[in-house]
This record gives sequence, C-alpha cells and structure tokens, in this order.
Amino acid sequence: MKTRFKNYLDILLDFVYPRICLSCEKNVLGAEKHICIECIMSIPKTNSHFQQIELIERKFWGKLNVKHVYSFLKFSKKGKVQNILHALKYKNKPELGEYIGKMYANDLKEIDFAKNIDLILGIPLHTDKFKLRGYNQADEFAKGLSAGLNVPFDTTSFVRTTFTISQTKTKSRFFRFKNIEGVFEVIDKSQIKGKRIALVDDVLTTGSTIEEAGNALLGAGCMELYIITIAAAY
Repeated sequence: MKTRFKNYLDILLDFVYPRICLSCEKNVLGAEKHICIECIMSIPKTNSHFQQIELIERKFWGKLNVKHVYSFLKFSKKGKVQNILHALKYKNKPELGEYIGKMYANDLKEIDFAKNIDLILGIPLHTDKFKLRGYNQADEFAKGLSAGLNVPFDTTSFVRTTFTISQTKTKSRFFRFKNIEGVFEVIDKSQIKGKRIALVDDVLTTGSTIEEAGNALLGAGCMELYIITIAAAY
C-alpha cells in the first residue's frame, strides 16, 4: 500500500515539478534519476575497463608513470556527454557526480578493479574556487566510486595551493602545462606513500592537469597510479 502511494506521489510530483534529464533535457519520470533510461542506454562508453585505448593512454606516454587510464564515457563537443559534464560542473548538481561514480563502479566491478587500489583521490580544487562552486565535481565522482567499489577516498591529504584560470581558456598544451605547473601539494605523505592510488577527474582532454597532479603523488611515494575520469576526448 505504501509503495503504491509513493508511486502515485512520485507521478504527481513529476507533473507539478517536472524533472529534466541532464543529458537530453527531456522529462525524466518515475525511478529515473538525473539521466533518462534512453540516454543511459545510448551515451557512448569507452569500455576502457575491458581493453586499453591507445588514444587515451598515449596522452601520458613519457610524461606520467601511470598503470592504466580508465574513462567511462567518450566526450564529443555539443553531445550528450558534454551536457552531463556541464550540468555537473556549472549547474549545481554535485549529486550527479556521485550518481555517475556509482554507475561506473558497477562497470569496474566486472574486472574486480577494487583489488588493484588502496585509495581514491579527486583532483583538488583551490579553496577559492571551491567556495565559488560549493563542491568539487571530481570529489563527488570519487565519492560514488568509493561507495560502489568499497575503497576509501580522501579529500584532505592532497591539495591545490595556487588559484589558476580554467584550463579551457588556455590555447596550447604548453600554456596549459605552465598554467598548472607546481600547483599541487601532498600535505600528508603518510596517506600517500606506498599506496596504489586512483586519481579521479571529470574529463580528460590534453591531460596536463592530471599529469601534474599524478607526478606530485608519485613524488610523494605513491606506489602505483591509476587514472579514472568520467569522460575522455580522443
């Protein structure tokens, strides 16, 4: 009886306060959350947890000693994946990051990935940018991965010490690297040394930010480094 009443209530609320799919912007109904079933079935996945994708892996060749790079979705401009990332980052939807993290954790369970890592870390935001946005989208994604994989994640041992302009506003890989150079710091090496770490971000483009952050972790004694992103452009 209670379940039936809840279903009626959900239908009524969807009618009065319609919820929008953050991918296609159509109404979502009933048990659908954040992303409609149609989009979940159709958004392009990389399947990089089943086989390495050279176009993704090569972004770090000779620059970062990374064990493997996993990306959930394939990014394309003006596509559904871009809509999802834009909603997560700019539309005050932190819960979307955790939701996607749990979704991808289900895929990573297929390869028993949790046995490979001891800790999950999101790419840190500078405190000023965190205050402006109110959350770190990488940490929200990491939170979902942590819950789904049952692997701890940490938000205090690794920080961004310098406020930088958005990487999307820099025109070349050189300027992206210079913009991000030296901005990350490990403040508790005991949490990093000897650990197998999954470093998490929302989107992988040139890889400059992840490269700088990853090398900071390796320099602090990280034993093995994995990269996980919501999406990758390749």
